[in-house]
Amino acid sequence: MLLGAAVPAGSESLLDLGAGVGTAALVSLATGRAARADLVERDLPTAELARANLAANDLAGRGRVIAVDVAAKAELRRSAGLQDNAYDIVIANPPFFGTGQGTLATDASRADARHMDEQSLDLWLRCTAGSARANGTAIVIYPASGLGALLAAFSARFGAMTVLPLAPREGADASRVLVRGTKGSKAPLRLLPTRVMHLGEGNAFSPQFDAIFRGEAALDW
Repeated sequence: MLLGAAVPAGSESLLDLGAGVGTAALVSLATGRAARADLVERDLPTAELARANLAANDLAGRGRVIAVDVAAKAELRRSAGLQDNAYDIVIANPPFFGTGQGTLATDASRADARHMDEQSLDLWLRCTAGSARANGTAIVIYPASGLGALLAAFSARFGAMTVLPLAPREGADASRVLVRGTKGSKAPLRLLPTRVMHLGEGNAFSPQFDAIFRGEAALDW
C-alpha cells in the first residue's frame, strides 16, 4: 500500500518489480497516480492472481502481468515483454533476508519473496535502472537494517536519492525505509524525518497513514 501510494501523481508508465498479487501497482492505478502499469512476477500462480486482481478491479486494460524473474538475464526479460529504458516510474519490494537470515517460510513462493542470495539486491537495482527511462524515478521499500546495502546499489545507478524512514511508534527505531532516486541525476542525497505509523501502544494508525491505507490519500514525500 505504501509503495503504491508513494508513486507521484501523473505518472504515465509504471513498472512494478516483484509485484506479487499486484497490490502496489493496483493502488497506483486505482488512485489514478499511474496511467498504466506492467507487473513483473516470477511465481506463476502468484502472477495469475495478479492478473485476476487486475480484472476484478476493472484494470486489465491499463495493466499487464509479465511472468519473468527480475534477476534473469536481460535477453530473457526482453523476450518476456519487459522493456528497456521505457518506464517513468519503477517500484520494487525486493526480497529482504539474505541467505541464512530470518525464518524460511514453508510455502515456496513466500520463501522466494522473502529470501535472496548476496547478489540479488544489486541485480534488482540493475534491472530497475535498465528499465527506467532517462530521468525516470525508482522507488524501493526495504527493511531499515538493509539501508547500507540498498544505498550502495542505488547510488551506483541513481542520483537525487531521498530516504524516508518509517517507524512503528514514537521513540522506536525505524523498521522500514522508502528510497527514491532519479536516473542520471547528480543531486545529493536527502534524509527525511522519520514518520511514525501507529498511535501510542495500540494498533491504530496515525491519521496520515490511516488515510493512505483506506485509499484516501497519497504518501506525500
